[in-house]
Formats: sequence, structure tokens, C-alpha cells
Amino acid sequence: MARYLDLATWPHRSAFAFFRGYDKPYFNVCTALEVGPLLDLTRAAPDTSFFLAYLYLSLRAANEIEPFRYRMKGDQVLVHEVIHAGTTLLLDEERFGFAYFDYAEDFGIFQAAARESMAAVRAQKGELDPQDDRDNLIHYSTLPWISFTSFSHARRWGREDSVPKIVFGKTSQREGQAVLPISVEVHHSLMDGLHVGRYLERLQQYLHEPAAGLARP
Repeated sequence: MARYLDLATWPHRSAFAFFRGYDKPYFNVCTALEVGPLLDLTRAAPDTSFFLAYLYLSLRAANEIEPFRYRMKGDQVLVHEVIHAGTTLLLDEERFGFAYFDYAEDFGIFQAAARESMAAVRAQKGELDPQDDRDNLIHYSTLPWISFTSFSHARRWGREDSVPKIVFGKTSQREGQAVLPISVEVHHSLMDGLHVGRYLERLQQYLHEPAAGLARP
């Protein structure tokens, strides 16, 4: 069940008040993560999707780093117990849609449900379903054609949006290692570079040991 932070005892409260007044209160970090072990695992297990595996590990890490579950609600900060994934999905005729994947501790359950969600979105011919009323998400996107080094998101200014946005790029080889670009954009009122660093460190650990990361916690 979601709960509200006690701002009076929250060590980050000064930064929360400081950055709330910024016109652009978001910061973005881009880096590359080593994914060779995960690639090897998914190649040896054809039923396991590389995309869904790294998305699951990303979402698992985000759920374990508490500030990634913080959301602004006016003058308060809501803490979701669990957060899920909303991601762009390439469709036919160069269209895209939004698919939603509920987090499940069991990767097998997560992957099966995600595949059902993607199939349902691909079968639709209607409008986009952005689900702006939901903030218990991470907003994901993937650019498998680009090994990017920086990224900027489309924004609607004046709208309270504290949902983290994570983008993955094209896997490439660097110094003999397979690397995956990642962009992480977050609201500075809710977290600092320290928290993003902890998230990336946790995710990299899972990518280095994917069998353990994909195992039920």
C-alpha cells in the first residue's frame, strides 16, 4: 500500500523544496552497461527475451532503490510499494504504441504477461493509451538503432510529472565487451546523483550475474 513520507524527518527535504521551483527540475544521466553475460544467457535460452530480461532487471533494481518509487503529490511525496513499467512499442507502418507490464518477482510470470500485453497492443488500431493518470510506473523507451551518448525527453511544461524515464539504446561492442546505452532521467526534488548511481550499480550487478537477477528474490 502506498504511503506518504514524513517530510519533517526526511533528510532530502531541503532539496525537495529547493528544486520544486525550477522551470526544469529534471536531470539526466547517460552511460553504458555491460550486458555480455545476459546476452549469453538469452542466446542459450531461446524462450527468454533479451529485451524483456533487461527490462525486468531494470524494473527490479528500480523497485529496490526507494527514491525511484517516490512521486510528487502537491506539497507531499507519495511512496509506492511497487512500481511497474510503461514502454513504447514499435508497431507496423512505423507507428508506436504504449504497452504496460506489471512487475512480478517471478521473471517467468513477468515475461509471459509482458508478451500478452505486447500482443494486445500490436493488435490494436486505435489511439495511443498514455495512461497519464498513473504514476506508479517507470516510463521506458528503447532505441535499438542508436548507440547514443546523450538523450532529451519531450516534456509538457507546467504539468507535475515526477515519473522516472529510462531509455535503452543499441547494443554494441566496446573494448571487447557488449555494452547497452542507458539514459536515466529523474526529478531532482526526489533524488540526487547518489541515488541514480546506486540504481545503476544495482542494475549492473544483475546484468553481470543474470541467472541470479532473474531468479525469484
